[in-house]
Amino acid sequence: MKKKILVGAAVLVVLAAVVLAGVLVVSKYLVGGEKRTRDKWEVETGTYTFTDDEINVQMYRQPVEASIEVAQILPGEYEQEGFTYYNEEVQQRLAQSLMTMMAGGEFTMEAPLAVLNPFGTGSNGLYLYFNTDTNCQIRYTVTTEDESIPAYTATANSAQEFGKVQEFLLIGLVPGLENEVTLEAVNRQGEVKQSFTFTIQIPETTSGHANRLEATEGDSTAEMSEGLFYAMGLSDYYGYTFFFDNNGILRYEMLLDGYHSDRILSLGDQILACVGSNKIARISRIGQVLQVYDLGRFELHHDFNWGPDGELVALATNTEGETVEDQLISINMESGEVTLLVDFSALMNSYFVTTEKVAANSSFFWQAGLWDWLHLNSVQYLAEEDAVVVSSRETSTILKVKNVHEESAIDWMIGDDAFWEGTEFAQYSLTQQGDFTTQYGQHDVTVIYDDSLPEGQYYLRMFDNNYWANSTRTEYTPSLPDSVGQALTEDESIVSHVYYYLVDENAGTFQLAWSFDVPYSSVVSNVQLLEGGNYVVNSGVPQVYGEYDAEGNLIRQFQYHSMMNGYRVMKDDFVGYWFR
Repeated sequence: MKKKILVGAAVLVVLAAVVLAGVLVVSKYLVGGEKRTRDKWEVETGTYTFTDDEINVQMYRQPVEASIEVAQILPGEYEQEGFTYYNEEVQQRLAQSLMTMMAGGEFTMEAPLAVLNPFGTGSNGLYLYFNTDTNCQIRYTVTTEDESIPAYTATANSAQEFGKVQEFLLIGLVPGLENEVTLEAVNRQGEVKQSFTFTIQIPETTSGHANRLEATEGDSTAEMSEGLFYAMGLSDYYGYTFFFDNNGILRYEMLLDGYHSDRILSLGDQILACVGSNKIARISRIGQVLQVYDLGRFELHHDFNWGPDGELVALATNTEGETVEDQLISINMESGEVTLLVDFSALMNSYFVTTEKVAANSSFFWQAGLWDWLHLNSVQYLAEEDAVVVSSRETSTILKVKNVHEESAIDWMIGDDAFWEGTEFAQYSLTQQGDFTTQYGQHDVTVIYDDSLPEGQYYLRMFDNNYWANSTRTEYTPSLPDSVGQALTEDESIVSHVYYYLVDENAGTFQLAWSFDVPYSSVVSNVQLLEGGNYVVNSGVPQVYGEYDAEGNLIRQFQYHSMMNGYRVMKDDFVGYWFR
């Protein structure tokens, strides 16, 4: 009997090891997918017409069923291994092809030049070019055969604010359905001078993502803000950014080279977005990639932002180094030159050398074998001080680093004082004022200046995950309040928060100025303050995002689906880019 028990126990141990190994393999694969480059660009073609051999661009007609003529242009090499649309030379050839088509006919509202996704950076965008009889703007309305999907109306950002030449990317077509589009030419007096209606069948999403999300109403009666939510870093949809309207309807599917956008920065009628694990691109209002910034040995990690004039800053991993997710780099927007600003393993070396690599049985097991000792996850540049404020998930600490373009030095730190006790970095900790639980595992930290505050004071807003875990300093055991989560997945007794700290640099203090509770998410997640005072909050582990009113009450929440989590959801009206 004893022998059988021992054999049974041994079998259980082996099974447990096999299960653990399987979990590690799957997790590593999913996490690795974040960095992988798209291996193919799936394109359903229409009827082949000809190839412009001079620029190697293939021409097709009617790639989709439509009541108007729809064209399609594809680079001749689009099926070859290693091809990407995020290549300036490819984009210039496509633009040349488009210009040739524009010059080749007399296009009107009733017979426009219509090209499906001419630059390959989206799957359901329709480029339109035509002339109108009078100076006007183009307002359009999209409806579908599904009556449960509300009509979508927008004013296109055309070539001119009020002109006779109309050129724009029509955003709002719902994948997988026949869409009816009504175009209206509206003059300065608001009068409709021309109108035309056509139908177009839009294919299913390239990613396989559903064309709508489940929405739940909150208790707030406040109005939703205008704009599109954009979801980035959904774990089994890397290489895509999804744009949803206020009803959860997918209005645009953006295709990337891989990775996720991290955030979208507005540059007039252009945007900047991460489009691969080591690429940032500048993209025009019609989807043309104008410039690609190749980061070389650096891989992006979860945030980039404006730097000083003509410069971007980004969090990164040096792929030639021994650590991960602990570098701050800058990108010159004119030359594309990439510069290492801060190597945090050098800046904080006396702490760094006491840490260890992530173990397979740790809380962050998907990082097993990596030296993820700091895990930076958000960055904001402060121009007046040549400083950055960064967020470290692994240490549950917010840091301000000054003089990042010269001799970088830590200015202050905010976190659990006990964590830094006994290290040289304890001297930088700001003093907590008031009785509250500090942030744990925080994301998306943002400095907010307020003219009503005296000089040296400002607010810090963040998504406080309220989750403790540390996989690289295993000898440290924190003393945690019961309100702090330690479960990686759901815990109904724990909530996350939107936190506002009031920081007083003069006094060396911080205090909790305001907060509200949001669904618990141990990792990832973000909060965004909109111009009208509402908030967008994404809780990435339970895979929900919502819009909240100015008092922190939920207006509407959306459920999305992802294998692991969704990194970030933000919202923009995209006025000046896609819309007017």
